[in-house]
Amino acid sequence: MNTSVSNRRLYKHLDFVTASLVAVLIISNIAATKLMQIGPFSFDGGTFLFPLSYIFGDILTEVYGYKSSRRVIWTGFFWLFITAITLMLVDGATPAGDWPLQDSFHAILGQTPRIVIASLCGFLAGEFSNSYVLAKMKIWTQGKQLWARTIGSTIAGQMVDTAVFTVIAFGGTVPTEILMSLIFSGYLFKVAIEVVFTPITYRAVNWLKKVENEDYYDVGTNFNPFAIGDVNKVSR
Repeated sequence: MNTSVSNRRLYKHLDFVTASLVAVLIISNIAATKLMQIGPFSFDGGTFLFPLSYIFGDILTEVYGYKSSRRVIWTGFFWLFITAITLMLVDGATPAGDWPLQDSFHAILGQTPRIVIASLCGFLAGEFSNSYVLAKMKIWTQGKQLWARTIGSTIAGQMVDTAVFTVIAFGGTVPTEILMSLIFSGYLFKVAIEVVFTPITYRAVNWLKKVENEDYYDVGTNFNPFAIGDVNKVSR
């Protein structure tokens, strides 16, 4: 495949994948301020959309490599942080005298900074775990059995993400049994979404590999999550 010194400027759709992942993160974290009950399962509102971030993460690593994925993960982290700061400032600002919804705003979006902090920690730990496992499995399987890589990496990443997020976001605010139910229910739901979307992931990955002329293998990659200045130099 492409072997230029720096391929990122040639990619046609990396910007769309990046923007989509960031949008999913921000929407999910605002929606997560509501807890829901569906049958015997308890979920936060972000559970509906958040699994898509792992699908985008799988696509990023599979097509563009761990290093490109690492840059996108940090991009998402940055904008989640900006979201938290913005909502915190708006919530703390003096409301207009004729605006009666300050208490309602605070009750919902006033919780968002804690949710975002929880998501930042869970997202970083989970996404980097997901990307690392997928990149390593791609080498081990020699690029075969994509379904095993996407599902296997999600099992690892979502386990870390869901536990970290739920404990930080809701620890001390809900009974322990509800906290454990949130972790268990959320984890099963997110992994199930990955399994259900596997055919779509296959089509998206295969299409992007063809269009981008890229199929990156992370041989010799520095997997340090903080080495964000490191870029892909050779792909195959």
